[in-house]
Amino acid sequence: MQLEDFIKIFEAELADIAPGTIKPDTVFKLLDAWNSMQALILIAMIDSEYGVTLTAENLHDCLTVSDLFSVVQSKKAVLNS
Repeated sequence: MQLEDFIKIFEAELADIAPGTIKPDTVFKLLDAWNSMQALILIAMIDSEYGVTLTAENLHDCLTVSDLFSVVQSKKAVLNS
């Protein structure tokens, strides 16, 4: 799992976000496209794409896209061990 691939999938799930807009240090909660519906869509996407259950608390604790990726990676590692 690569951060660049995660970002591409993340961008595809956000409404009105042009490809290449999101960077690892993007504070995703400050994006105009971010809202509670997008949070639910993101949680479902992560479950579908990575087999990881992300909680609202996990999402709340993340600031940047890179933080979110790290949480997904660590949860995936636990599942695979």
